[in-house]
Amino acid sequence: MVVYAGQGDPRRSMALLWRGQEPTERTGPGPKAQLSVDLVVETAIEVADTEGMQALSMRAVGERLGRTAMSLYTYVASKNELIDLMYDHAFGELVREWEENLPEAPTLQDTDDRTDWREAVLDWAGNLWRFYLRHPWSLEISQTRPVLGPNGYRLFEALAAVLHRAGLGPKAISSAYGSLFNLVRGMVRTAAEARQAQTVTGISEDEWWYARSAQLEEVAVDFSERFPTLTLMSQGGAFDNADPEEPYLEQEAWETFRFGLNALLDGIQSQIDESSSAAP
Repeated sequence: MVVYAGQGDPRRSMALLWRGQEPTERTGPGPKAQLSVDLVVETAIEVADTEGMQALSMRAVGERLGRTAMSLYTYVASKNELIDLMYDHAFGELVREWEENLPEAPTLQDTDDRTDWREAVLDWAGNLWRFYLRHPWSLEISQTRPVLGPNGYRLFEALAAVLHRAGLGPKAISSAYGSLFNLVRGMVRTAAEARQAQTVTGISEDEWWYARSAQLEEVAVDFSERFPTLTLMSQGGAFDNADPEEPYLEQEAWETFRFGLNALLDGIQSQIDESSSAAP
């Protein structure tokens, strides 16, 4: 399922995204409602976290709040607008976690220290990975129409500051951010889907693998001759589960992500080194 953000009224959606964190209460006639934009958005996130994006509706949010769907439209005009607000609001959680760790991340201070940039990027990427596993519905929101909310920009700013202080140029920072963000997003999708697979299919990961690997041995008796390199890799432990207590696909996704991340950081380091050597 792909959900496109930015389908609400641009003026109203952007105003709500950038309104700040203060509650926005209804001011119409009748008893004062104990609702706010933030409460509606946070409740919608709860629905998506527990039931998935397919269960999200104004009615479902209203039921959790003990209200009708119609009563929510004073605060959020449509489901499309709500999705934008949910996405950026959820990222606020991630940014707050990052900012709470600022004292432990020297590269985020206003200094010229470039020594710890790699550790800071690893921390940023790891936090983003865990965020997506907490909120897998956010992976369904397409990046082709970005939300353009404050927390998304704060996430970008946090990493850009690290890379800028490390000595990377403006265009390289933009490309590095896109590469890092999409590496995390692409690889964590496998881990998130692996967590959901048993609920959706009714078949556990072990049951699925054992059934099909047994069939593979029967239908491809000449596998080792046809795929000699893959066979050597298997014999060398390439496909072994390092921790039998952890789901195989989730662990494999994490290890592949870490490999790609470190390779990407090596490339960024070479860019930094080139910039330093070219400086007068």
